[in-house]
Amino acid sequence: MTTRVAIVGGTGKLGGIIREVVEREDGYEVVATLSSRSELAELDGADLVIDASTPAVSIDVVRAAVERGLNVLVGTSGWSAERIALVRPLVEAAGTGAVFIPNFSLGSVIGSALAAAAAPFFPSIEIVEAHRESKIDSPSGTAVRTAELIAAARSDVGPVESPHVDQRARGQQVASVPIHSLRRPGVMARQETILAGPGESLTLTHDTIEPALAYGPGIRLALAAAREARGVIVGLDSFLDIGIRRPGSKPADAQPIDEGGVPGQVARATGA
Repeated sequence: MTTRVAIVGGTGKLGGIIREVVEREDGYEVVATLSSRSELAELDGADLVIDASTPAVSIDVVRAAVERGLNVLVGTSGWSAERIALVRPLVEAAGTGAVFIPNFSLGSVIGSALAAAAAPFFPSIEIVEAHRESKIDSPSGTAVRTAELIAAARSDVGPVESPHVDQRARGQQVASVPIHSLRRPGVMARQETILAGPGESLTLTHDTIEPALAYGPGIRLALAAAREARGVIVGLDSFLDIGIRRPGSKPADAQPIDEGGVPGQVARATGA
């Protein structure tokens, strides 16, 4: 049975990548490609909505999908835990599914998981993220998700040490973690998570080099999950077992998925 897909923001960069992936997948058909300014009535006739619009429009897209009893896959940035909490009751009441993916890159997801695993062992943690100058939101959804995972991993040891956060130059605090956002030409997407303790530091860096190659495997995983989802799911790590355990965490129920390598991106860890 073919799943009819409507893509909001399908005329943008991320939306175009998603559309190409969906069109190549068996069992899916793109029946509507909307811009961020399109009338959401165009969602009628779809079985699944994919949102790659803008932060200002995204919440309306999610609500419109839920009102129609449709599952929705959200790739738009700007969805913090607090914002997701606003739509969770609507999704649960409708009996539909909403999958929020801050980053479709598997390397980025692994980097965030590594940061969370290391977080309890370092008292000082900060995030520096850089994107192209046209990105309209900051901090990035990936940085917000990383900070939230770090805070959850530090529930037993408390918030990170971040002095002088009353000064604007110290970045924006998310879940006690300072985030510094750079918006400049010549960069696609880059995130550094810097963890420091007495006498040492650990830096986890992820660079997106070619988005279409980097995002494709994650989009396919998220697409399959979104079609069957019930309730709210956040992050690729929710249905992908990457084999990284945080202290005290329970093994995930999901089985490892072999994607045959993840091209288009670079991830590395450095110690100093």
